[in-house]
Amino acid sequence: MSSQPLPGPSRKQPVQKNYPLLAFAAAALLGLAGCAAVGPDYAPPATSAPAGWHTELRQGLSAENVDPQLLAGWWTTLDDPLLTGLIGQAVASNLDVKQATARVREARARRGISQAGQFPALDASGSATRSKSSENSGGGATRSFYAAGFDAGWEVDIFGGVRRGVEAAEADLAASNEDLRDALVTLTAEVALNYLDARTYQSRLAVAEDNLAIQQQTYDLSRSRWEAGLSDELALQQARYNLESTRAQIPGLRTGLEEAKNRLAVLTGQAPGAVHELLAETRPIPVIPPTVAVGVPAETLRQRPDIRRAERSLAAQTARIGVATADLYPKFRLTGSIGLESLKSAELFKSASEAWNIGPSVSWNIFDAGAIRQNIEVQSAIEEQYLLAYEAAVLGALEEVENALTAYAEEQLRRERLLAAVEAARQAENLAAIKYDAGLVDFTTVLEAQRSLLSFEDQLSQSEGAVTSNLIRLYKALGGGWSSSAAVQSPEKG
Repeated sequence: MSSQPLPGPSRKQPVQKNYPLLAFAAAALLGLAGCAAVGPDYAPPATSAPAGWHTELRQGLSAENVDPQLLAGWWTTLDDPLLTGLIGQAVASNLDVKQATARVREARARRGISQAGQFPALDASGSATRSKSSENSGGGATRSFYAAGFDAGWEVDIFGGVRRGVEAAEADLAASNEDLRDALVTLTAEVALNYLDARTYQSRLAVAEDNLAIQQQTYDLSRSRWEAGLSDELALQQARYNLESTRAQIPGLRTGLEEAKNRLAVLTGQAPGAVHELLAETRPIPVIPPTVAVGVPAETLRQRPDIRRAERSLAAQTARIGVATADLYPKFRLTGSIGLESLKSAELFKSASEAWNIGPSVSWNIFDAGAIRQNIEVQSAIEEQYLLAYEAAVLGALEEVENALTAYAEEQLRRERLLAAVEAARQAENLAAIKYDAGLVDFTTVLEAQRSLLSFEDQLSQSEGAVTSNLIRLYKALGGGWSSSAAVQSPEKG
């Protein structure tokens, strides 16, 4: 049995168009769409931060409020233009930052998809078909059918499922922005730490080479005395193993320096070896500022992107509970179409070919064996996980700052003790050489003094690097290093 196309309304028998009734129905649905959305309304979790830091603030640390501009570009406090340039290069070219930026664009596009659900959808269509029915069942008639028109549909968001989806997408976008900021905080700290590693290795190499020169002189003197019969071979071999021991340290230091340089190149988005020329000249380790303002815990929690990211992720998941809850309720939809239909192409654009329909529809999931309610339970359990993750982020941030405060202050004390030890070791090495020449002490005393001097000078170089590295870690723990960067501005537009 062939299907017969529905003819358009006849001029002689016009169809009654109930425009007032349809308008009333549409207005009623629009009014219902303004009702409150189902599911929980989000409220930021209450966070109780200590009034002050547990760690005693000393060695230049201060509880004064942190200057936002200084925290944003904390590396400028080290007064090293080369470091500043490397950080700028890293922010512009680092691949991790580019990935985070792409994730922000993805989240923005997903928000746009969610927002599109709040508006009607409109489709245009056209068709031209020719068909022949069966001779046994339809007489073998051949027909043509032509149609063109527009179809529109709109799901009226009465219970707020779509609105909750938009709310979740907005929070996801904000979380992605915070993720980008957190990537910048980590990146700027990593660049600075690897730069400090390079300078520290250079300092340690200089110490080793200076001591190597002194030990070479001692070995040459011992060899001359042995060849002249003024000393035994024991003193010569002792001088030799002291010299070779120092030489053995140098390859490891050079390896560490190469690794730090290569890591810096990768962090700045370049191939290994790209920054070697920049770091070819040995320069001193950057000096820390005399005072460092750290503010109070509550201020730090507001500054850290990872905490803000965790809070926005919690907000997004809370909204998804509403999306799941909306599936418990009926879905209302307004649909309509207007177009032209004709059996002859020549008559398609005549008034008699007009065809249209409009009206509301409703659908309701009556039975699903509890799947919808289980999904609500799933989303609620995920929300609890995000809340716990937020609380863990807060505690982790406080722990990180407390540890950084302690490490920064204690390493400065260690450096002061090593300075005194190096001074004493230099005097001891000089006195040992004088007394050995006078025959007052044996050669072992000279070797021990030289080994002690090398050890203390190497520890001092490491400590000086550690003091500045701990300052960098402190600024990272405080959440500094992102807000002044242009890289975070572009993804937020729109």
